[in-house]
Amino acid sequence: MEDNKVLRQQLATMRQSFFDEGILDKHYVQVEELEDKDNPHFAEEVMTMFFRDSTKLIATVEHALEKSACDLPKMDKYLHQLKGSSSSVGASKVWSAINKLREILKDGDIERFKTQFLCLRDEHEKLKGNLEPYFQLLRQVGPVETAQRPV
Repeated sequence: MEDNKVLRQQLATMRQSFFDEGILDKHYVQVEELEDKDNPHFAEEVMTMFFRDSTKLIATVEHALEKSACDLPKMDKYLHQLKGSSSSVGASKVWSAINKLREILKDGDIERFKTQFLCLRDEHEKLKGNLEPYFQLLRQVGPVETAQRPV
């Protein structure tokens, strides 16, 4: 019983750090609020789908960058899609990196775009690297009541 309390505190601290560091924002809280007794892992499922889809989009952009001539409107379309999904799950640092990329894309500076694209990939990987152990611990501890979650 005491172990579970310690793990819950660790989980709460971990979660709060995501907001304190700006990794996640209020949109993630809204996703969590959709969890209920019938689907206590809804947020994890949503984030799993986000990572699956966003990883594919990032790979698509990366592949497009390898070509000698980049289709800038198509690149912007991919980024717009990624921006929307990042926003809806509360992935704020990923969302910010995408906004920077889209601004650079408007200028047509492909070399600067490639450099900034690495930042997007890093932020995406950091988010995934932070959330995977969080969800693993959450599954171990069991669902946390929404009212008990600090923001």
